[in-house]
Amino acid sequence: MEDLVIRDADVVDGSGEPSYRADVVIDGGRIVSIVKEAAAAGCQRPRAVRELDAEGLVLSPGFIDMHAHSDLALLRDPDHSAKAAQGVTLEVLGQDGLSYAPVDDRTLEEVRRAITGWNGYGDDIDFDWRSVGEYLDRLDRGIAVNAAYLIPQGTVRALVVGWEDREATPEELARMRQLVAEGLEQGAVGLSSGLTYTPGMYAGDAELTELCRVVASYGGYYCPHHRSYGAGALEAYAEMVALTREAGCALHLAHATMNFGVNEGRAPELLALLDRALDAGADITLDTYPYTPGCTTLAALLPSWASEGGPERVLARLADPATAERIRHDLEVTGSDGCHGVPVEWETIEISGVTDPGLADVVGRTVREAARLRGETPWATARRLLLADRLGTTVLQHVGHEENVRAIMRHRAHTGGSDGILQGSKPHPRAYGTFPRYLGHYVRESGVLTLEECVAHLTSRPAARLRLPDRGLVREGYRADLVLFDPRTVAPGAGFAEPRRLPTGIPYVLVDGRFVIEDGRRTDALAGRSVRRTPL
Repeated sequence: MEDLVIRDADVVDGSGEPSYRADVVIDGGRIVSIVKEAAAAGCQRPRAVRELDAEGLVLSPGFIDMHAHSDLALLRDPDHSAKAAQGVTLEVLGQDGLSYAPVDDRTLEEVRRAITGWNGYGDDIDFDWRSVGEYLDRLDRGIAVNAAYLIPQGTVRALVVGWEDREATPEELARMRQLVAEGLEQGAVGLSSGLTYTPGMYAGDAELTELCRVVASYGGYYCPHHRSYGAGALEAYAEMVALTREAGCALHLAHATMNFGVNEGRAPELLALLDRALDAGADITLDTYPYTPGCTTLAALLPSWASEGGPERVLARLADPATAERIRHDLEVTGSDGCHGVPVEWETIEISGVTDPGLADVVGRTVREAARLRGETPWATARRLLLADRLGTTVLQHVGHEENVRAIMRHRAHTGGSDGILQGSKPHPRAYGTFPRYLGHYVRESGVLTLEECVAHLTSRPAARLRLPDRGLVREGYRADLVLFDPRTVAPGAGFAEPRRLPTGIPYVLVDGRFVIEDGRRTDALAGRSVRRTPL
C-alpha cells in the first residue's frame, strides 16, 4: 500500500493552467498517481497507509527560493522554520558572489569575516569542507529543505587573485576557469557574482565573460548582482545581457529591482530591455522579493577603493581620520559605487542587526536617528558602528518603489527569491514572509497575479531555470516536494516590527514525501539534501 493519499485537494499544479480537484497519491518520495475528480465521478478512491483530508486547501509544488542566504543557517539550525514554514522546499545558495566554497584556509577566514553580516561568523559551524563537492556532501547529511549551490565568483577571485583591485593575469584566469569547471562538475548549478561587493566587483567584463563560457559549457547559468541598482541601473542590466550573449550563457538576474529616486517608475524600461533580448533568443530569467526595502551590510555601502584588500584593510582605512573623510565624501557627496552611485540618504538606512550585543541599542533606528540621539553626524555614527562591530552590521535600505515591484513581478521571466538574511535581531521580514506575501497580498488582496500565475512563478519557472526534470510541477513521477495552503488565509506573520513571526495558512509542507510542516508545526524531519546540476 502507498505511503500517503491527499484527498480532495484543489491542485494548482505549477503549470499556470486552471486548478482542478484531485486525490494525489505519494509513495517512496514521489507522486505515483493523480486521480482527478475522484469523489464526483463516484470511482474507487485510492487508498494509502495515511489519508489526509485537504478539503479547502490548495496543493501546489513546493516553492523554490531562487535567492537564499541560508548557506550556514541550514547547518546551524535544523529546524529552519524561517523557510520551511513558508512552503519553501528548495533554496539556491552561494549568492552574490560570496560563500564558503571553493576555499583554502586563508580564503575561508577572509570570507567568514567579509560576510559575517549575512550569515554570522560561524563559530558554531565545523567548516570541514573546502571544495564545492564537499560542501554539498555536508548538506547531504540531512537538512530541513533541499538546497542547490551557485559557485561564488568573488570567492573564486579571492582564492586565486586576492582582494586587490587589478586585472587577473592569464595564469590566474586559467585557474579561475578551472575552479569554476570543477565546481560545476561537483554539482553546482551555475555561477553568481556580487558586482558591488569586493573582490568580485574588481573583475572586468572580459574576465566575467570567460568564466561564463565555462558555465555555458556545462549547461549552468550566470546569476549576477550587477554593478548598480541605482544610478546607471539600466546600463548595468544591459551590460549583463550583452556579456552573457557574448558567452552564450543563460542569465538569471538576482533581485531584479529598480531602486532609489532616480529609478522611480522606470520598471517598464527594464522590462522592455529584457523583452527585446528574449525576443532575440536570449535565455533570461530574474527573481524579486515582494517588498520595497532592500537589505545588505553597512560595509557594503563603502566605495570599492576603501574595500580593497579585505576586511582588515577596510578597518584600517576607517580608523584613519583622513581616509575616513575621503570615504565620507564619496558616500555623501559623490555617490559611492557601493551605494549604487547615489549619494547616501542616512534617513533611508535602518540598522537591522549587529554582531556585538553592546551595540544593540541602535537596532531598529535609522543611522540619522541614531546619530541625532548621540548628538553626532550620521557619518560619525556609521563609522563608529563599522569599527566597533567589525563590519558585521546589517541594514535595511528603504529605497524601493511599489509600482516597480508590481510591474516586474508580472513579467514572463519572473521567479521568486527572498534574498533573506537570517542574521540580526531585526532582519528584513522577507526572510520569513516572502512566499506567503506573494500569495496573500499580491494574489488574494491586490490581484496583481492570479493564483495559478503566482504558483507558476514560484515553482515551475525556477525549476526550469535549474534544469530539474522532476520538480516544480504536480505530476506523476515527480518528487513529492509539496505545499498545502489555505488561499483564504495564507499570509506572512512577519512584518518590519516583528520580522521573525511565522506565516499563517500553510498547514502542511512535504519534502521528498515527508512532512516537514504538519498541522502548522515543524516536525523533526531532515528530509532535504543537495540538489545537484543535471548533466547535459
